[in-house]
Amino acid sequence: MKVIKNFIYLSLSVASLIGFSHPIAGQNTSNHGNKFEQLGTMLPSGNAYRGMDGAPGPKYWQQRVDYDIDCSLDTEKQRLDGTELITYHNQSPHTLRYLWLQLDENQHAADADNHRFNPSSIDEFMSESALRQLDVTKELEKYGHKIQLVTDANDRKLPYTINKTMMRVDLPQPLKPGEIFSFKVKWYYYLVDRISGPSRGRGGYEYFPKDDNYLFTITQWYPRLCVYSDFEGWQNKQFTGRGEFALTFGNFLVKMTVPDDQVVGSTGECLNYSTLLSSTELDRWEKAKSADAPIEIVTLEEAKANEKRPKSRKTKTWIYKAENVRDFAWTASRKFVWDAMPHITEEGKKVMCMSYYAKEAYPIYRKYSTKAVAHTLKTYSRYTIPYPYPVAISVEGRSGMEYPMICFNPGRAEEDGTYTESNKRRAISVIIHEVGHNYYPMIINSDERQWTWFDEGINSFLQFLSESEFDNNYNSRRGPAFKITDYMRMPKNQLEPIMTNSENIVQFGNNAYAKPATALNILRETVMGRDLFDYAFKEFSRRWAFKHPTPADFFRSMEDASGVDLDWFWRGWFFGIDAVDISLDSIKWYKVDLENNPEKREETTQVKIEKPFDDISKLRNRETGMKFSVEEDEELRDYYTDYKPWETEDSIDYTTTYLFAETYSKKEKKKKFGDNNYYQLHFSNKGGLVMPVILEWTFEDGSKEIERIPVEIWRKNENQFTKVFVKDKVVMGIVVDPYKETADVDESNNNWPVREVPSKFQVFKRNQQKAKLNPMQKAQNKVIKP
Repeated sequence: MKVIKNFIYLSLSVASLIGFSHPIAGQNTSNHGNKFEQLGTMLPSGNAYRGMDGAPGPKYWQQRVDYDIDCSLDTEKQRLDGTELITYHNQSPHTLRYLWLQLDENQHAADADNHRFNPSSIDEFMSESALRQLDVTKELEKYGHKIQLVTDANDRKLPYTINKTMMRVDLPQPLKPGEIFSFKVKWYYYLVDRISGPSRGRGGYEYFPKDDNYLFTITQWYPRLCVYSDFEGWQNKQFTGRGEFALTFGNFLVKMTVPDDQVVGSTGECLNYSTLLSSTELDRWEKAKSADAPIEIVTLEEAKANEKRPKSRKTKTWIYKAENVRDFAWTASRKFVWDAMPHITEEGKKVMCMSYYAKEAYPIYRKYSTKAVAHTLKTYSRYTIPYPYPVAISVEGRSGMEYPMICFNPGRAEEDGTYTESNKRRAISVIIHEVGHNYYPMIINSDERQWTWFDEGINSFLQFLSESEFDNNYNSRRGPAFKITDYMRMPKNQLEPIMTNSENIVQFGNNAYAKPATALNILRETVMGRDLFDYAFKEFSRRWAFKHPTPADFFRSMEDASGVDLDWFWRGWFFGIDAVDISLDSIKWYKVDLENNPEKREETTQVKIEKPFDDISKLRNRETGMKFSVEEDEELRDYYTDYKPWETEDSIDYTTTYLFAETYSKKEKKKKFGDNNYYQLHFSNKGGLVMPVILEWTFEDGSKEIERIPVEIWRKNENQFTKVFVKDKVVMGIVVDPYKETADVDESNNNWPVREVPSKFQVFKRNQQKAKLNPMQKAQNKVIKP
């Protein structure tokens, strides 16, 4: 058989080699793994409750629970007493015989598992605090929820069982689908010193010894229902302080009785400001509703005066209402300044943005807190759904934690009112992060007890977007790809997949916050592009607002709404621990030979044709008397009889002749190919995680070009590939991942010519007590005077 081709005769003009020899381009060397296979059984099957497209199914259901709570805070004993009427709506297709409630304050009880299940050791130097933690339980006898009574709505006692942080209430009769059951719980507990106490947590109190005042953060405070869902039944996994919360949506009516010198902020809308606030405060509140900057309802001077007065023994009851929320938290202090301003949503709805803070935080919070709240609502709403609640509150509480409509954040200045740039930025970042949690997981309501990343990682990603819109030069801690490389290059025995249960993560911040935030940013900027990603992410948020999504719903929704197959990405980034390390191993430069043409060439191969082997199928076909068409049809029989080359002794010759019938003249070749430079690059995947390959070409004339190779280049060989690039200019340099957008952990193999990356060591001057700071460090530590 003759094959005639147009042929361009190539000669190797220059070959620059770095690294090792490699196979022929396109050759598969038995290293086609499963990185591009579908996740398949790694995800749960779709059903009538959750579709294969990632959306809620036609029979999706979720439970509802409403709370009517009366509580009183004893600020002298640091004790909270409460009674609650709980109304549980069984909207599932199942009959329930008991209900599970969470008693999160039992995290601080003496018998809590979290005081015992962590290893411990003695170091050469031990602090008093570290020694205290070795035998902490003897200080915790009075802490934890004390359940005094559980009854039905008619005050008949109900049997209940407490198992650490969980309480099972046995129902008097089975609760059928569609039925409602109401019951009451009476309880109390002592608040923990969350700053310096023996068992610290998200809620409790902070004591200010200089002015003998407290700042109370009342969180995880009332017995509350566990989630009962289609995908796991009761989520009654114990609360040990790490994996946070899985909660059910419902409506709240809460009455908080506190000393009348306490200023209260809370989830929901206050129903009785008119009886609580002075006429001056009420007037300021009304003005704040239409202000374009924060207005102080309680001023700094008033807060300072309030914290100095003798403590009041009179009380006030603050009444708050919140609808369609999964939780409820509040705060109280004599020290609070309180300011507010409105934010108008895309739908024209007014949201009151507010901040509560003591004088210690005034220099930072007065200027930045409430505006950061409004900025967060503006940016997050654009990427997810419009903010649906009437208020959003930031409370300065020294550390960060989130609840519906209210969150607690750091942000204190020095005693003289000065603060550093880094402290200011930390305050803004945490405010954005914690206010952002109103979306994930307060509205898009994931199971934090099971998957920390599903709210913290997604929220950290949105925080990065929000910070970028706050200031394009914002030095975000998490999100940029290059900031995760130190973690991803760690030894694999120190890593775990993102899809690891919350309680089992070693590098908690990196694994549950930073890596998923980075992964989503890479997905947006490098893999999908902003338009496709933003549409799909917004669609997922819309689908699962006020519902209970799982990671599988997220993975499927992102693919369904974008039309992009991302199973390789989820497999590598979320289910694996490989790193990105794409190495440029060798470069060869080719030019067309403009002087010579290829010569005519013939190849002859002799092949002996053997009779086809009689396999088991052929033998059994004959044994069964099967009729064959070539035996029954005369024309076919003649053809078949004539075609038996194995019955001859002659070999069959195959001759291939390359004639090169059409060749180019020198002038044609120069015109068509004279300017072309052919660069054959060989890449290897040293890290294991497949990613798109981004190249920056630098040419002889100083110009540059960015070229992007899709990730599918690795699909048939996950370890290496060779690819030829045609350029009309001479290349002087090549950089892999020039924008540091893929989280490549080793930049030393990303360049040609090879660019040395220096090893670093620390140096100090013998008698110098304080190191000199670089300009960035100076900026971060610059003292700002308000």
